[in-house]
Amino acid sequence: MAPEARVPRGGPDAATPDPRALELLRAADELAADARARASGWDQDGGLPDAVREEVAGSGLLAADLPERYGGAGLDPRTLGEIAARIGGECSALRGLLTVQGMVAAALLRWGTAEQRDDWLPRLAAGGLTAGFAATEQAAGSALGSVETRIEASGRRDLVVSGRKRWVTFGAVADVFLVLGTYEGRPAAVLVDADRAGVERESVNGQLGMRAARIAHLSFDGVRVPRSRLVAPPGLGLSHVVGTALDHGRFTVAWGCVGMAEACVEEAATHAAVRRQGGVPLGDHQSVRSLLARAAVDAAGARELARRAAEARAPGPGHGVSETLIAKYAAASAAASASRDAVQVLGSAGCAPDSRAGRHFRDAKVMEIIEGAQQVSELHIAERLLRRFGDTARGTDSPVGPRLPGGAS
Repeated sequence: MAPEARVPRGGPDAATPDPRALELLRAADELAADARARASGWDQDGGLPDAVREEVAGSGLLAADLPERYGGAGLDPRTLGEIAARIGGECSALRGLLTVQGMVAAALLRWGTAEQRDDWLPRLAAGGLTAGFAATEQAAGSALGSVETRIEASGRRDLVVSGRKRWVTFGAVADVFLVLGTYEGRPAAVLVDADRAGVERESVNGQLGMRAARIAHLSFDGVRVPRSRLVAPPGLGLSHVVGTALDHGRFTVAWGCVGMAEACVEEAATHAAVRRQGGVPLGDHQSVRSLLARAAVDAAGARELARRAAEARAPGPGHGVSETLIAKYAAASAAASASRDAVQVLGSAGCAPDSRAGRHFRDAKVMEIIEGAQQVSELHIAERLLRRFGDTARGTDSPVGPRLPGGAS
């Protein structure tokens, strides 16, 4: 029997979801329950099965925050976050499927043409297509403004894409990629079908974390696409298109990390309560209690920051960027520390191949890197603080815009 859907946490001030939201929360619970039994196998096998991707597509959870006119459910940020937390608490790769689909959909919704939105968004929401986000390169990790992939004109109707991309989540199976490159010396983003001549994939296996996320390195060797696949005018590819995708990604990653941290607290506390050493419950040791308390406080703090980000994003696209950055930073840190401490409490059980806490421990380190490494996030957060309070001290009080990767504001 599928577990009963839970109303999003947050106390009496939390809005009650509408029937469609409750339906999707139940679907998330069902997927999470199934993942609890199978995620370790997916991790060890190195890939989320195609049948599971099809199941997710049929659940209505993909790009569920899209407006109904495009096939989405129009989910509010809080419910979307709770879905990411429930699934992320069991399997980061499964949550990653929702994240990357949502990233590409969010970028197209905000910056795509009417024709692009009408063509691509319904298929992304229905799961007829799996999307990939191809931005990172060998020499341009967090510094996305330094990408070397080229997008060049070929006649009046076509573009030619050439370059190499790395660490593309679900890149081994995606049907379409949102690719960041340069066009006439300016950042640009373009949609590239995976089956076009010149697209090559190299599956990545055995990496530290996210082993079931079908990650791949990609090569684009003179790939020809229609000019209509360019998303937004050249010059806006990084600051606007990719910036929107990354912002959406940070939000769902943050909530996924909340789920990871809470799952690790639950597992560690359960083990400490029932495990006995020398006739004494493991939880009676002060050192164990200290680990549990710190992990619980970190998880609760991360959830509160994620909730604050959801509220800030509620007015629509472009809102809550700073709150989301802070939430992702805190939640990734909480997932890393809670999973580390859970493995410590679990001992040998935490090191076993089928350990959920052990898998979260590896995945959490990846969460501290993707969608903006922790150190990069610290720079952006600090810069915003200095600008804000510096303006106040000088009496200028100028508006402070969000800082996005690549130095754009």
